[in-house]
Amino acid sequence: MSDAGRPSPAGRLRDPDVEVRLARIDELLAGLDCAPGPTVRLAVEAVRLLTEVYGEALARVLDADDALARQLAEDELLGHLLVLHGIHPEPAERRAARAVERLRPVVRERGGDVEWAGVDGSVARVRLRTGGGCGSGCGGGSGDVGGAVREAVLAAAPELTAVESVADAAGRRSAPAFVPLDALLRRPKGAAPAGEAR
Repeated sequence: MSDAGRPSPAGRLRDPDVEVRLARIDELLAGLDCAPGPTVRLAVEAVRLLTEVYGEALARVLDADDALARQLAEDELLGHLLVLHGIHPEPAERRAARAVERLRPVVRERGGDVEWAGVDGSVARVRLRTGGGCGSGCGGGSGDVGGAVREAVLAAAPELTAVESVADAAGRRSAPAFVPLDALLRRPKGAAPAGEAR
């Protein structure tokens, strides 16, 4: 539920402003991880404890009202916060499926399609078909689309460990949602190793 197109009430942050702040928090925490000293350890501990207390407060709000819990979970920012604290009221599979459905119109605009195919253990399964029939401004190909799908699914459901593409009903293998590492390391027959002239 994005409010990017609506004016923000006084003192409230719009989604783009929240994203900027989240990116800055990531930068600051990464900087703290690299810095030595007892002051840094105290700062990290303070952030951790504050996060735990806020998580407990959110859990108590969710316990108070089931309808409110569902409403909070539908908000993108609040949903991520609930996932962070491990208190999201919906199972990971439902959150991941919703993330795929949100991406579907964008993938279709690029001439492809994506469908949720379920979870196998901790691995999300999608049917991803990419196509060349997109208009101007498409950007990249199947790798970009697969990466966007993977990122969206794992952001919505970080409990899942991977996103894989599965065959469609006709048995055709859909485009991979990622490039397997061994495919990057294999050389075609007769190809010279990287850095060597032929």
